Amino acid sequence: MHKDQLNMLRRMQELEFACVDLNLYLDTHPMDQKALMDYNTYTYQLMMLKTQYESLYGPLKNFGCSQSKFPWQWVEGPWPWEIEY
Repeated sequence: MHKDQLNMLRRMQELEFACVDLNLYLDTHPMDQKALMDYNTYTYQLMMLKTQYESLYGPLKNFGCSQSKFPWQWVEGPWPWEIEY
């Protein structure tokens, strides 16, 4: 796996963690405007990064959540358990 691809995957994990953490926080602090702004910022960055990743390396999600280029890209590796961090 290319270093750039690995870096993008790691950055997505970081952003997803921040989004989940802020989501949980906002469940109990719905009036915290700064937290909501941070959540929206990280969500936007994550969506953009996923779009960029998929255009370069193929789909991240299946079952209609991500399009695939021709030929079908789900058979391309590496699988998540094959990635060496």
